[in-house]
Amino acid sequence: MTRTARDLLETATRELAPDPGSNPLVPLIARGEADPTVLATLALEQRWVIPADRRAFLHLAKRSDPESAAYFTALAEGEELAAEHLKPFTAACGVDEPRAAAYTPLPGCQSYPAYVAWLALNANPADAVLALSVNFSAWGTYCATIATALRTHYGFSDDSCAFFDFFAQPAPDLDRMATEAAQRALDEGRLDENRAHGYARLLQAYEADFWATLGELT
Repeated sequence: MTRTARDLLETATRELAPDPGSNPLVPLIARGEADPTVLATLALEQRWVIPADRRAFLHLAKRSDPESAAYFTALAEGEELAAEHLKPFTAACGVDEPRAAAYTPLPGCQSYPAYVAWLALNANPADAVLALSVNFSAWGTYCATIATALRTHYGFSDDSCAFFDFFAQPAPDLDRMATEAAQRALDEGRLDENRAHGYARLLQAYEADFWATLGELT
């Protein structure tokens, strides 16, 4: 039986799910045991990640077929919203603009957006659709856990948790666009499943580097 794009995305997400032990920080946050200074660093790192990913997604959109372009454009628009939501979280962590401007990002945290930029320049956009869709599943789960913990253990307001709420909530339109893009690529023979899996594995590894780097600060 011919595999559909939906089957492909679901199978890849299941097979490439990160090891639960690969993220040392989120469990600490979930228990309220992470130092608030680490939360501030998380906010500062995201100030670098979000705009970099947005530009990468826009570049992928320019290189894409219409279905993939719609997906990447939606991702870029989401990053714009995320950047606005990040501001109250950053403020709640006690980070003002002079401190943010003086901050030097950590290499282990910035390997992820660097690789997304590599994908924007080098990957077949259809393969990048699958790889990014797989990775976003883990990211959304982490954000849901953090959003709950910030309210429960750290006394953050709904406004200051909005960044994590945004990524934690289901995104059926985005899932639909990813499926449509992958299906068109499958139908036209433009999707290299093995290569897309390779991209997804690297994204998951760089995601793990992000959290492990922050975890070393605890």
